[in-house]
Amino acid sequence: MIEVRINYQGNQIVSFQVKGHAGFAPAGQDIYCAGVSAVAQTTLLGLCINLSKQPEYQVEEGWLQCYLPAELDQEDMEKAQIILSTMEAGMLAMKDAYSNFIKLEVRRS
Repeated sequence: MIEVRINYQGNQIVSFQVKGHAGFAPAGQDIYCAGVSAVAQTTLLGLCINLSKQPEYQVEEGWLQCYLPAELDQEDMEKAQIILSTMEAGMLAMKDAYSNFIKLEVRRS
């Protein structure tokens, strides 16, 4: 099972984590892992390219976590929220279509 967690602080997404494998097919051939991985890595790339401060992130086999920098100005935070809310919409659509392989948790604080 692929587990995606999106963390909010107030009404803003501040971090996300993706871990696990779908187990649908062998590594490198699993379409569910590939889909989730593409969305997560594109989100990270979008943040790195578009923000003046780099997010904190860690990428390993079956694991990606990303945290926004603590002090983003308003313009960067707006850019980050567009990128992250688009990721959330994509992950939600995949979870709804393939709930046997993808779990999505949204945490709010």
